[in-house]
Amino acid sequence: MSLDLLGVPKPSGTLLPFFTSTVAAGFPSPAEDHIEASLSLDELCIRHPASTFFLRVSGDSMTGLGIFDGDVLVVDRSLTPQPGMVVVAIVSGSFTCKRLDLEGGLPVLRAANPSYPDIRLGEGEDLEVFGVVSHCIHKLPVF
Repeated sequence: MSLDLLGVPKPSGTLLPFFTSTVAAGFPSPAEDHIEASLSLDELCIRHPASTFFLRVSGDSMTGLGIFDGDVLVVDRSLTPQPGMVVVAIVSGSFTCKRLDLEGGLPVLRAANPSYPDIRLGEGEDLEVFGVVSHCIHKLPVF
């Protein structure tokens, strides 16, 4: 087991059954009863293990992009933030998850919920992007 940059243990990948056929989200299609490969969620979600972290979402400012309270974000610190990407930034000492945008050449952090205002930096303030969100994992209700 390896440690991430914060000294938190990172478990090694687990291979799980992966059906190579797709599942219809519209009209049903014939099912295939066999597994054709294995899939590791590490391989699917983590391109740069040494610079990848998980953060749990608190709040509803990003629901318009399918990011909900309680979801787990996969955050890659090795990716270069670009306008339009969802990032985790540090604003006034706290983490926030927002879409990075540029307005008049200056960075703006935008929520994906109209109830929340944009975050614009004041004069002399620098934007510290912690990392780029590459995946969002959320649990569906099970009845």
